[in-house]
Amino acid sequence: MTSIEEIRKAQRAEGTATILAIGTATPFNCVSQADYPDYYFRVTNSEHMIELKNKFKRIREKTMIKKRYMYLTEEMLKKNPNMCAFMASSLDARQDMVVEEAPKLGEEAASKAILEWGQPKSNITHLVFCTTSGVDMPGVDYQLAKLLGLPPSVNRVMIYQQGCFTGGIVLRVAKDLAENNKGARVLVCSEITTIIFRGPSETHLDSLVGQTLFGDGASAMIVGADLDMSIEHPLFQIVSTSQTTLPDCIENPYKLHLREVGLTFHLGREVPALISTNIDKSLNEAFGPFGINDWNELFWIIHPGGPATLDQVEAKLGPQKEKLRASRHVLSEYGNIMSACVLFVLDEMRKKSMEDGKATTGEGKNWGVLFGFGPGLTIETVVLHGVPTTL
Repeated sequence: MTSIEEIRKAQRAEGTATILAIGTATPFNCVSQADYPDYYFRVTNSEHMIELKNKFKRIREKTMIKKRYMYLTEEMLKKNPNMCAFMASSLDARQDMVVEEAPKLGEEAASKAILEWGQPKSNITHLVFCTTSGVDMPGVDYQLAKLLGLPPSVNRVMIYQQGCFTGGIVLRVAKDLAENNKGARVLVCSEITTIIFRGPSETHLDSLVGQTLFGDGASAMIVGADLDMSIEHPLFQIVSTSQTTLPDCIENPYKLHLREVGLTFHLGREVPALISTNIDKSLNEAFGPFGINDWNELFWIIHPGGPATLDQVEAKLGPQKEKLRASRHVLSEYGNIMSACVLFVLDEMRKKSMEDGKATTGEGKNWGVLFGFGPGLTIETVVLHGVPTTL
C-alpha cells in the first residue's frame, strides 16, 4: 500500500516557483497630470474652491506623475453626479461599474501573459485574482475564467480588499500553489479599478492626495515549477516570501474603508518614514539565510505608492543611482495602480534589461527584492532570482 508520505511527495513539484510570463493592461482613457487639476475641479463642480485648487496643484506637482489611465470618464461622472461629491451615497453605481469592468481589464492583461507563455489555456490549473474594488459573488475570478474560456476544473482563489501590497500576496500564494501541486500552472491577476474617486474636501486633505495618485490598470502573470525548458522561458524565480505588520502602526496610519460613498482613503504623513525605518529589518530577515547583506547588489521592485516613499527608502539604504528607476518610471507613466503596481514595475524591469542586453532579467543582478506596502501598515517581501536572459 502507498504511504501518505509517498502520496504527498508525488503531489509536490520539485522545482522552484518561477514567473514565466507577464501581461499588463490599462483603460483607454489617459489623463494628463498637468491638466488634471482643472479637469478634477470642473467635473466635481468645485471651481469655486480656488484656494483648495491651488493646494491641489502643489500636491500634484510633487507626485512626479506625468499621466494616469482611468476607467471613469467625464461622461460617466456627469451621469453619476453623486460620485463627484465628497460624501454622497454612490456605492451601488460604483459597484455596478467595477463588477462588469474588472474582469474585462483582467482578461486583457491575462491574454497578453498567456500569449507570451505560448501554451494552451487548458494547461492553466489555478487562478488567483485580487482587487481592491467590487465585491461580488460569484467573484471577478469566476467572471474572468468564463471570459478566458478556462476549464471548469481550474482552481480559483479570490482576494478582495487588501490594498497596495496585494501584488506581493498573489506571488506568495502562487508560489505555494505551484510548488505544492505537481504540474501546476498558476495564472495570477492583480487589478484595481478606481472607486476612490470623489470630490474635494477642505477638511480631508489625505483624500485629496489620493485623487492625485491613483490610476487604473491590471497585470497578470503565469507561475509554475518543474519547467519544460523546451517550450517555457523563465523570467524570475520566486525564492521566498514573507509578510510583516509594522509594530509602530497601532493607530493604522494607512487605511481604506468601504462605505456607502465608496472606498474612503486615509494616508498619514508618517507612512514613508515608517516604511524606510523598518525596511532594513525586512531585508535582513529575507536575505540573511542566503548570506546576502549588500543591498546594492540587488535589483529592486518597490511599490511606488508615491515619490516620498521612494525617496526615503533610497536615502535610508543608499542604493546606487538608478536603482529605483523601474519604480519611478511606472509611477510617472501610470500613477499608483495599487495591487497591480509592483507587477507593472517587474515587467518594466525585465523589458529594459533585455533592451539593454543585460545578463539577467534583473538588470544584470542575480538577486532581487520585491516590496509591497499596504494598509496596516503591512510590508510584503518577495525574494526573486533573475534568470539569465540567454535561456
